[in-house]
Amino acid sequence: MKTIPNFRWWIIGLTAFATVINYLDRQNLPVALSEIRKTIPVSDGQYGLINSLFLFAYGTMYAVGGRLLDRFGTRAGYAVMIVWWSLANMVHGLVSSITGLGVARFLLGIGEGGGFPASAKVVAEWFPAKERSLAFGLFNTGSSVGAVIAPPLIAFLIGVLDWRWAFFLTGVLGLGWVLVWLRVYSRPAESRFITPAEQTYLAASVEGPNAAGRPEKSPSWLSLLRNRHVLGIMLAKALPDAGWYFFIFWLPKYLNDVRGLDIKGIGTYAWIPYALAGAGSFLGGWGSSFLLKKGTSLDRARRIPLGIAAALLPLSLLITDASLTYAILFFGLAMFGHQAYSTLVQTLVADLFPPNVVGSVSGLMGMAATYSAMLFSLGIGFVVGQYGYGPAFLIAGVLHPISFIALFFVIPNIERANAAPSTQSLTTVP
Repeated sequence: MKTIPNFRWWIIGLTAFATVINYLDRQNLPVALSEIRKTIPVSDGQYGLINSLFLFAYGTMYAVGGRLLDRFGTRAGYAVMIVWWSLANMVHGLVSSITGLGVARFLLGIGEGGGFPASAKVVAEWFPAKERSLAFGLFNTGSSVGAVIAPPLIAFLIGVLDWRWAFFLTGVLGLGWVLVWLRVYSRPAESRFITPAEQTYLAASVEGPNAAGRPEKSPSWLSLLRNRHVLGIMLAKALPDAGWYFFIFWLPKYLNDVRGLDIKGIGTYAWIPYALAGAGSFLGGWGSSFLLKKGTSLDRARRIPLGIAAALLPLSLLITDASLTYAILFFGLAMFGHQAYSTLVQTLVADLFPPNVVGSVSGLMGMAATYSAMLFSLGIGFVVGQYGYGPAFLIAGVLHPISFIALFFVIPNIERANAAPSTQSLTTVP
């Protein structure tokens, strides 16, 4: 078997493609909604409820999936997750009622909930600290690439076929990805494709059992929840993601409701903010890695770009009074800021905790984030229906700065936490 130099970057590329599929599948409904409503009437309140069902399942499985990944491994766990969500995505094309859409969305959330914890474990298994934020940025860029592809691709499929085929055909992509994943993925110590030099490098620079192949038992959820760092990570993700899911789920609907764009118009404009979001994912991770290479402390290398990213979100307050061109720009800058922020918060998990708990901590973080987004989605449908989009953009625009300020108080210094179960008290973790 021929080895591949720098194989870890091929692995993160494959992970990024999985994230592309993840976001392509979840964006099918928002983009196709204007066409779906011609056969299945969906009110603002019902749409908010459908999104909340997805987020409830997504958040729950984020935690459960992270735990299962820690226990059963990244290779098999990721494959099962993507098979599930690909089939659930295809179920959307079979429904004919609001209830059917809700059930399909719930099933999709169950599968997709394990995606990001699995990607976090890939980074923890294959990358040293100085490369992690860039690796996180690369796979997180996949979320924006998927969202960029979704509007024009789905608009094209609907125009050529109909909205049901958009779900069927995109679901096939995930099943194809699984075949490749099962063939090429394993831990560095067991990989057939890694060079001896890279294997030696990772064994010396990647901490914990995954680099050396020695399993360790993960602490319980209860013990993790007593850790100040875990609570800080959960808070740092919970508030911003409430705003993020509002942007990605309601952008196509906003363009249809307020700006009067049909499915072709949505396909023409809606990809632009997601393209800027992708740039935020990459540049947020790259910027932090650049600061580390220049000798900046880990704490400052993470906080400086976090602060810059958080400062961009209030630009969303300008959307409602702007022209269409500037509204798209402000959407894009806000989403750029979120994805840079999200990349760095996810990187903090690998910074603060050893690999044997990364899946569990990522799962708890994602659960907190999506439950927060679920509650926000339930309320925002009412707000938009009664008061319009202005108050919704106001709330979504201030959540990131609040989260950034709170992070200073809960985690005053970004450094490795002690994740042993016996030391999980808030009073014993600095």
